[in-house]
Amino acid sequence: MTVLDDLSRWPVDNVAGAIIGPGGVVSTAGDTSRVYELASVTKLLVAQAVLVAVDEEAIDLSTPVGLPGATVRHLLSHASGMAFDSREPQAGPGEQRIYSSAGFETLAELVTAHTDIAFEDYLGEAVCEPLGMTSTVLAGPAGHGARSNVDDLARFAGDLLAPRLLAPETAAAAATVQFPGLDGFVPGYGKHRPCDWGLGYEIRGEKSPHWTGSENSPSTFGHFGQAGTFLWVDPVLGAACVVLTDRPFGAWAKPLWSEFNNAVVNELRR
Repeated sequence: MTVLDDLSRWPVDNVAGAIIGPGGVVSTAGDTSRVYELASVTKLLVAQAVLVAVDEEAIDLSTPVGLPGATVRHLLSHASGMAFDSREPQAGPGEQRIYSSAGFETLAELVTAHTDIAFEDYLGEAVCEPLGMTSTVLAGPAGHGARSNVDDLARFAGDLLAPRLLAPETAAAAATVQFPGLDGFVPGYGKHRPCDWGLGYEIRGEKSPHWTGSENSPSTFGHFGQAGTFLWVDPVLGAACVVLTDRPFGAWAKPLWSEFNNAVVNELRR
């Protein structure tokens, strides 16, 4: 796809990307084997491992965890009231969409406690090994500490498009807005009313501005990372996109990312 040629003109030292369709990878650009820091794209992988634990009945979405009254469902959807980088309360469960990396660290600890498996090993066994993601590792906090490459994340995105790891009802719930109507912030993009989120996946909804394209459907879900990384899945389009860079997210990425993503959508529609 010619749209991926645009990546070579991005103001970054290194970049790689892939577009994925129902049948697998459609097109790639750059060194897709190069490993990058994922930052918060890590949360997609961690959420998937937590949801496998739900399917395996090690935990439940209603399992209490973190702050009083909060559950696994609250933490996955950033609705527990937990602060961004500490486990202090900033609101009651279900009151606001407060983006919390600390919440994902709490979830990882819960899975470890209920499975007796270190979370980084559980992630490997539950997600990476079944999908052949041989270059992916969680080497830091569960909220932002994974490293991976485009080859691996293309496999992961393919599974999000056509779920095999999760039970159909679990996969559907993950891509459905949890606690609808909550307002909140998307880091770097300001406050949104509402700020839609699924079970670990940010859902585009009607957010503006946003890192996905305005041409992406409202049901588009995924995540971006402060490392200059993003992954989205558009179920209406039937396609996904992964881009990894080594330049931290900042002004350079806006509106570049959304313009690029619009170009991806428009080229796939042709």
